[in-house]
Amino acid sequence: MTSTMNKITSYFKDVQNELVNKTSWPSWSELTNSAIVVMIASLIIAGVVFAMDYSFDNILEKVYEALY
Repeated sequence: MTSTMNKITSYFKDVQNELVNKTSWPSWSELTNSAIVVMIASLIIAGVVFAMDYSFDNILEKVYEALY
């Protein structure tokens, strides 16, 4: 049982060491810029999907009217 606890303790120490000493964290300005890029890209994609949905809805409505 002690061996298992030692392994778990060692694992968490390694995780802490990795996060503190080896991980490169973005600066606040890099993080802000990335968030803005993601928001703008999301809005553009949402706009494209909306336009496609609206267009297909109208096209199919006209096709159904012509058929029935």
